[in-house]
Amino acid sequence: MSESAMPGSTRPYLIRALYEWCADNGLTPFIAVAVDGTVSVPMEYVRDGEIVLNISMDATSGLLIGNDAIEFKGRFGGVARDLYVPIHRVLAIYARENGQGMAFPLQPAEGGVTAPAQPEAAGSVVKAAVVKEVKSSDAATEPPPRPPSGGARPTLTRIK
Repeated sequence: MSESAMPGSTRPYLIRALYEWCADNGLTPFIAVAVDGTVSVPMEYVRDGEIVLNISMDATSGLLIGNDAIEFKGRFGGVARDLYVPIHRVLAIYARENGQGMAFPLQPAEGGVTAPAQPEAAGSVVKAAVVKEVKSSDAATEPPPRPPSGGARPTLTRIK
């Protein structure tokens, strides 16, 4: 079957595979999400238009990683919230402990709404990602503001 005739995206399959890999290896899967009007997350935790979510079995209830969206209940500040993340808004999935995972280019919504341009090659499906904890000793960059949870915020570094 030609690539243009294949229905759907590989993104949900890759997200499910990496989620399963994390679970099988005792790692904590995190997703980075580009927030817009289609995403339902606690807005007070969004920083620079993005949010990082822990999607481990211990942190979620009713997790469903479907072909169109990731849906689950999560606790924020002790309050249970329903979360909804369209698959096309997932920027990366990675293991918190070692940073191994995969980053994805931001795709336009299925309704034709375009997302902000990404500096990636056309036709690129996925790029490897390296995630590092930002420490105050990193002289090259200022650490981003701390999330409300109190932990250091991971950052993605794209490798081409």
